[in-house]
Amino acid sequence: MPMKEVVDELETWTGAGERVALATVVRTRRSAPRPPGAKMAINERGAVAGAVSGGCVEGAVAEAALELLRGDGEPRMLHFGIADSEAWDVGLPCGGETRLGGKLLVREDGSTSGGLGDDALDDPAREACEELLWAERSELRELAGAEVFIDVVAPPPRLLILGAVEYAAALCRVARAAGWRPYVCDPRAAFATRERFPEAEEVVAAWPDEAFERLGIDRVTYIAILTHDPKLDDAALRIALRSDAAYVGAMGSRRAQARRRERLLEAGMSEAELDRLAAPIGLDLGATSPEETALSIMGEAVAVRNGHDGGRLGRAVGRIHEVGA
Repeated sequence: MPMKEVVDELETWTGAGERVALATVVRTRRSAPRPPGAKMAINERGAVAGAVSGGCVEGAVAEAALELLRGDGEPRMLHFGIADSEAWDVGLPCGGETRLGGKLLVREDGSTSGGLGDDALDDPAREACEELLWAERSELRELAGAEVFIDVVAPPPRLLILGAVEYAAALCRVARAAGWRPYVCDPRAAFATRERFPEAEEVVAAWPDEAFERLGIDRVTYIAILTHDPKLDDAALRIALRSDAAYVGAMGSRRAQARRRERLLEAGMSEAELDRLAAPIGLDLGATSPEETALSIMGEAVAVRNGHDGGRLGRAVGRIHEVGA
């Protein structure tokens, strides 16, 4: 369950006056199905939202949460052991301990509130928060002789799609299914309509410069350019490739990509800037339909977000879930 849905359940329960407990994964070892930061909420009736594993320790966590709600309500750290080389031992926690401390909130703009109760700890904690915020990763860290859990909470990633075409409609559907927020931009108002793109977060009928200024581009923005009009493509790429966007991909044949590269070099863009471009866009799936092409594009964007190449798992080396030491 996405973090937003866990939060929605929490708001519903607390709004009804119910007591709730929130379990958060703070550290994993070896390959684990849920990363640090994964959450599961439990109310006093035993209802559950979210997950902290692949289903193997949820029962023990829920039981511990209900005991906490019936007791003093103080936070606890639970440790689960490993029964063998492959599976969690879900019979009993290895032990529990109370971890007390302060909370420091670090916002996107760097402003803060609260504190950890130690001035010497606040500065390194803030720096770690700012680093992990843009990496979209939660992590338990040793800072100034203390263990601090950096819990990153961010909205779903954004996918800015340039071109109100059939492929864009399919990409919006696939992006939504993956939990992303798609936006469609195109200066042709007759094509850039809400009716044609009901799954889009927003449809912007504007030229790339105006659309990008309106929507903004940051380090967790992904951009897919699906038009075949050089006037639109080139205008969008001059902005996107010089922005903080995490990913910029463009549709087109290899011949079209070569011509585009020549045009942009003549327009003053550097080789280094153009090397950021993922083109032709998407993974090599042999896709032909709009839906398959959308899956290919989303696959590449997800791989970039997670620092992977997008190859076949059966041929990969190492653990599937590299989420902890």
